[in-house]
Amino acid sequence: MQLHDVWFVLIAVLWTGYFFLEGFDFGVGVLTKLLARDRTEKRVLINTIGPVWDGNEVWLLTAGGATFAAFPDWYATLFSGFYLPLLLILVCLIIRGVAFEYRHKRSEDRWQTNWEHAIFWTSLIPAFLWGVAFANIVRGVKIDADKEYVGTLFDLLNGYALLGGLVTLTLFTFHGAVFTSLKTVGDIRDRSRRLAAWLGAATAVLAVVFLAWTQAARGDTASLVAAVVAALALLAALGCNLAGREGWAFALSGITIAATVAMLFLTLFPNVMPSSLDPAWNLTVTNASSSPYTLKIMTWCAGVATPVVLLYQGWTYWVFRKRIGTQHIADAH
Repeated sequence: MQLHDVWFVLIAVLWTGYFFLEGFDFGVGVLTKLLARDRTEKRVLINTIGPVWDGNEVWLLTAGGATFAAFPDWYATLFSGFYLPLLLILVCLIIRGVAFEYRHKRSEDRWQTNWEHAIFWTSLIPAFLWGVAFANIVRGVKIDADKEYVGTLFDLLNGYALLGGLVTLTLFTFHGAVFTSLKTVGDIRDRSRRLAAWLGAATAVLAVVFLAWTQAARGDTASLVAAVVAALALLAALGCNLAGREGWAFALSGITIAATVAMLFLTLFPNVMPSSLDPAWNLTVTNASSSPYTLKIMTWCAGVATPVVLLYQGWTYWVFRKRIGTQHIADAH
């Protein structure tokens, strides 16, 4: 295996980590409207991710940076062709971070309500658009001989991509509901488990159609195995959720996300961005990669820094591992 193949795998791992961690962040944000009955319960939901949401976004920065350094042509074509959707995601992430920090700065009802609306929409929109973006990458887009995207925004809004967006939205919301039941106590915990059952069922229907479509269009044996693992893990997560085994349900919903991302990257390889105009114009791990020397330096840096980041983030989750409930929320002043 050459270094450009290694970095393709590492980028897939980074996206897996981002969707696993930020996935339940987005899900909890969506649940502030679907699950919470009053402002106190909204504060409980937000507090479950309060210590970790910003650390989870580091995985996105690392994935984007690794793509820029390891596969500059992939990065350039992706970020120019998908400029508007990715800009919208970036704006949502900025507003979402501001909403978390500013919501409690003033006690006026209108002030807090507006920021709570912002948390909901800036969680829902990226959760949907990430699915649209990755579905288009797998499906193939209009790339010409100069490695430039020559399509339009409406070319990205095809049936397959929109289905991919619905899958990520429902899957992340299910992941967030399971996380909420793992991190809370009392009535909100019970209701999040019941809601997770409905969300999981909806996710299963959409995911089966999406995975089957992907497998039929571009799949092979390896991607089929990943698709089966994703489906079985989702069903097992639903079973564990119904049995009240929140820890196992959360782990299995995470495996569902990981297996789904693995399937998408397996259907891509050795391409990184297929051309729907001519297969000869596909961006591959070979023609889109940096020089071997650049990849070598990156490998050494990643080998040193990655364990430190993982240890620090693991320690953060350990420190804030306890459950919370409405009884832990102080009265607003």
